[in-house]
Amino acid sequence: MQILFLSRWFPYPPHNGSKLRIFNLLRVLASRHEVTLISFNDQPEKEVDTSGLADVCQTVHVIPWRAYNPESGRARLGFFNTTPRFIVDTFSPAMKSCIEEVLAHGRTDLIIASQIDMAAYFAAFGNVPALFEEAEVGTLYEQFIHARSLKNKARYGLTWGKHRHYLRQVLARFQTCTVVSAQEKELLATAVSPHTPISIIPNCINLNDYADVRETANPKRLRAVPHTLIFTGAFTYQPNYEAMVWFLEKVWPLILAHIPDVQLTITGNHADRPLPTTHHVTLTGFVDDVRPLIARAWASLVPIWTGGGTRLKILEAMALGTPVIATGKGAEGLNAMPGEHLLVADTAEDFATAVLELLQNAPLRHAISQQASQFVAERYDWPVVTPRFLEVVERAAQRESAPAYNSA
Repeated sequence: MQILFLSRWFPYPPHNGSKLRIFNLLRVLASRHEVTLISFNDQPEKEVDTSGLADVCQTVHVIPWRAYNPESGRARLGFFNTTPRFIVDTFSPAMKSCIEEVLAHGRTDLIIASQIDMAAYFAAFGNVPALFEEAEVGTLYEQFIHARSLKNKARYGLTWGKHRHYLRQVLARFQTCTVVSAQEKELLATAVSPHTPISIIPNCINLNDYADVRETANPKRLRAVPHTLIFTGAFTYQPNYEAMVWFLEKVWPLILAHIPDVQLTITGNHADRPLPTTHHVTLTGFVDDVRPLIARAWASLVPIWTGGGTRLKILEAMALGTPVIATGKGAEGLNAMPGEHLLVADTAEDFATAVLELLQNAPLRHAISQQASQFVAERYDWPVVTPRFLEVVERAAQRESAPAYNSA
């Protein structure tokens, strides 16, 4: 088939969760079909290098990305529009024209629109069958249900209601959609669109991409940097920032009291956002390849409290043999067993206890590392999920409903 893939994120190099998913999906599609990619350039200050996609895409088109500015004139007009403000403000006529031009000058059997940013261009699709890849509503829903003040309850309630209404319109144009977890599927079906066929295609990794890194980070090298923790995630994503503020305020002092030489590394764009003042914390900023840093750490932290989907940072740590401590929300959607594949804690005291236990208990670290690696290999390695994704793609192109999928 000839597939047109639309991406909000330029997927190479795949150095964040969204890019990693998209890059792996393109590799899966290229194993059986011919793919044209139209992508925004999400880093306009850098020149786009398309050579890394030469083996997976026949043609690559790159469109400049307009970042959302809530104070812009278009965003302000969005208050009076049934379309969410960020869609109104970031909508690109150049992207719309590029889609229409590609469709007009060649055969296209299926359009795959990744995330809501690209599904928003549905009006340009004509009669071509389309798949909405990774529909996600959990973040906005949780902002609404967890709002404490009446002001925020009203504000987030309006946002959530507007988003639901818009998604119903969008999903009506798609043959099917995918989500990353059973929780997202249930929320999308009950709150937004009960009639749209929804398939679960979980976040996965390609274990072959981690084998050499893990081999390099051998046990002797790990023992050379004891008591090391890592958190990977840009603060441009609000749940990541909230996670580190909570951890450094509530948990970190409890850990330092017992292990004074413990070290924490935080990677990703920190967006100049303030953190509680503390000791033994290194902010690396953006790192081209975080895998070696994860592999050398004794534990990976995922103290996430809000957001939808599942955490690729957990799967990456598991693939690299680094034990994970997460909140229940952080581990949501992966069906990992607490105490077997990772440790889970939801209070500051319990989280600190879990960290201390891992740092001071080598047999526990080894057991969780081994069990988590096997867990990822059996359930979250892309070759395991590839047949299911290709089936969903091919059914969508035939205008048939993809059957429901249970990842359990």
